[in-house]
Amino acid sequence: MQTVKKLFGPKNSPLAESLRCLRGKQHIRRKLDKTVYAQTRCISTTQHVNKDFRPEVGQVNNLMDIGTRRILDEDKDLFRENVRRFFTEEVSPYHAQWEKDGQVSRELWLKAGEQGLLGVNTPAEIGGIGGDFIDSMIVLEEQCYSNCSGPGFILHSDVVMPYLRHFGTKEQLEKYIPDMVAGKKIGAIAMTEPGAGSDLQGIRTNAVKDGDDWILNGSKVFITNGFMSDVVIVVAVTNTEAKSKAHGISLFLVDAGTPGFKKGKKLEKIGLKAQDTSELFFEDVRLGPESVLGEINKGFYYLMMELPQERLMAASIGQAACEWMFEETRAYIKQRKAFGKTIADLQVTQHKMAEMKTEICIGRAFIDQCYELHSVKKLDSYTASMAKYWNTDIQNKIATQCLQLHGGWGYMLEYPIARAFLDARVQPIYTGTNEIMKELIARQIVSDK
Repeated sequence: MQTVKKLFGPKNSPLAESLRCLRGKQHIRRKLDKTVYAQTRCISTTQHVNKDFRPEVGQVNNLMDIGTRRILDEDKDLFRENVRRFFTEEVSPYHAQWEKDGQVSRELWLKAGEQGLLGVNTPAEIGGIGGDFIDSMIVLEEQCYSNCSGPGFILHSDVVMPYLRHFGTKEQLEKYIPDMVAGKKIGAIAMTEPGAGSDLQGIRTNAVKDGDDWILNGSKVFITNGFMSDVVIVVAVTNTEAKSKAHGISLFLVDAGTPGFKKGKKLEKIGLKAQDTSELFFEDVRLGPESVLGEINKGFYYLMMELPQERLMAASIGQAACEWMFEETRAYIKQRKAFGKTIADLQVTQHKMAEMKTEICIGRAFIDQCYELHSVKKLDSYTASMAKYWNTDIQNKIATQCLQLHGGWGYMLEYPIARAFLDARVQPIYTGTNEIMKELIARQIVSDK
């Protein structure tokens, strides 16, 4: 029991119980409270009746109903119920203040760690929670269903931690993973530079060998979790004479407080206002050999290995955001009056909602297919690129249409749809622009191999 307590926080915490179910250590069956924990009226926790059949999202009343989707099961429903409760109680009430602050609180990270929300997909053997990829995506989806974009949990758990898991030494794992799972250390990854975005081979940040050490110089920009970060994976050029930049890039672990490592101000963005994003500066930062992540000059290949998952997560955010926006808009049009009746009574509105639901359900089918592929390590770069391009484009299309159906009120930030509209805009840009995604997809189409 001590091991379980260490990994999942308090032994009686709801997330600890649900994750024990997911891992098969104990098959805990308890009657769920029927109280609906929801941020808004449109979040439902309906359980399916026929246990032999799980309907898909388009077959039930609410796209966010629990008990749907054949790739899930009752254990994952229990986990989702608890994650939904966490975002409802610990995130939603405080998010407006965090948007003003430009970051969430440290306390939230610690609470997420206590509840087992961080490092969900990291193996228990190295200090993680021991769930699977779909468990992590449940956390991502529920954050989107709360319409609270501030917490950088997913980047921390499913972008930064996989690099450590796959390429880190035993000492690095012991130094970082337990504290990252507990929320005591916040992780970030620094790829983008002022002159290098989607083209990772254009980076200029460099590290020069000095005896056994490396001297790091350069700057990064648009770094999520950057201002609050305790450890940053920094992408740097280590061999300027390599036949291409791809053969001379390495990854370094840089701790906050290291001499020469400075954080710039929090950047002001049009969306994701509670998510801290900053510039990072490195001036003659001396790093020992223990700071090298993986092998020297293999960094670009490590990045390419991890990018499909990162792009799938961007697609998943787009999909879940669409589901939330649709239900928020449906609730609005059914109570908003115009011309003596509700907007929902107008045929033009009904047709628009029908179009949106169809597109959203198509996206969900594709995303769940990608989940299954990735769970068995069969998701390729081309399929991940298709998911990222399609779902983030649809997210922006749905955001525009849902805002339009809100009329003038949709333009007011006091209405959640306005924030969702602003948050959506960056989605086709980061993790590789959608134009780059199309290039990658096209390569397979025209290749003779």
